[in-house]
Amino acid sequence: MNTGRVSTDIRIARRLEEVGFSDIVQIRNKVMALRAAGNPVHALHGGEPYFETPAAIKYAAMEALIRNQTHYAPSSGIEPLRRALAAKVTAKNGIPTTVDQVIATVGGSQALYGAFQSVLDPGDDALVFSPYWTPISDLIRGAQARPLLVPTSTARRNGITATLTQFSTPQTRVIYYNTPQNPSGVVFTREEAEEVAAFALARNLIVVADEAYEDLVYEGKHFSIASLPGMAERTITCFTFSKTYAMTGWRGGYAVAPEPFMTALRKIVLYSTNGVPTPVQYAMLAALETPQSEIDMRLGEYRKRRDLLVAGLNSVGLECEPPAGAFYAFPNVETIHKNSRTAAEILLEKAHIASIPGSVFGAQGEGHVRFGYALSIAEIEAAVVALKAFLG
Repeated sequence: MNTGRVSTDIRIARRLEEVGFSDIVQIRNKVMALRAAGNPVHALHGGEPYFETPAAIKYAAMEALIRNQTHYAPSSGIEPLRRALAAKVTAKNGIPTTVDQVIATVGGSQALYGAFQSVLDPGDDALVFSPYWTPISDLIRGAQARPLLVPTSTARRNGITATLTQFSTPQTRVIYYNTPQNPSGVVFTREEAEEVAAFALARNLIVVADEAYEDLVYEGKHFSIASLPGMAERTITCFTFSKTYAMTGWRGGYAVAPEPFMTALRKIVLYSTNGVPTPVQYAMLAALETPQSEIDMRLGEYRKRRDLLVAGLNSVGLECEPPAGAFYAFPNVETIHKNSRTAAEILLEKAHIASIPGSVFGAQGEGHVRFGYALSIAEIEAAVVALKAFLG
């Protein structure tokens, strides 16, 4: 007889027990609810470009629809797109790449998911420079592995090799290497990349490189670790169209890797999404034709926004170094409250400013909050005015 009770034997897979939901998504939902209720909010919590998807990209998707490019495509991506991606990575990132070493993914997130699933076994450890983009630890735990948080500031101060050695274990198999970094805006130099590479080579480690913000570098230059000698063979490099081209909702990304990694990535994409929607792939192809001058122009606009927000933060005593890359400021907010979650709640309640608590990016982010400046100038100016009214 069916009593309506759920059997205690019914459960989800144990590998998901340590996987949580993104704090950032939860905060985003809270802001949306506040706005829906008519409450004004200065939305500095987000991570979306300030501009809309360029018209040429949208028209390429529309043209694909009109031409009935709506059927199954190869799960790894249409050949013209993979050919264009291989050419881009070879020329721009300095990673010699063939068509067979590129796979289109549903955003950079699927590329990262696939990378960790491809190389981590239960019981493995992965070194993660911290503070880090919040889903990374869950992606690693979802592979039944353990993230080992390496303080970026300590590594840069005391030496990368010494710090990686300190935090490494005999079970370490992977290094997660993100530059420019989210949330801090740190941009690793070529010399620092060489040190990480030497460590990986000496320990026979695999590198998962996250280059989502490759076109948003204000100080120094972006450098791909896989371009170093001996590194292309042991690196999976993950990219996204979201940031450079304002295509967050399109879910376009890609990964670059040699064998045996590529076969694993193909299996994961095939049996999860069976590829990126066909019209989106044609939009991605059009995005790659964007003139560099247009990308540089937007970088200049981001720089204006960075400088405006950072000046405003420092003027009210929230100490903040100008980030070298990405589009986030990561000020110290201990003058508001030593607990970053409490500080973020106070900012939202008292100044109507939404931010992300630094602690969600790892223990090394405590005492900070993340402000995004991928907004209009007017929105940033209004947020600075609200900050000054609260703290000035």
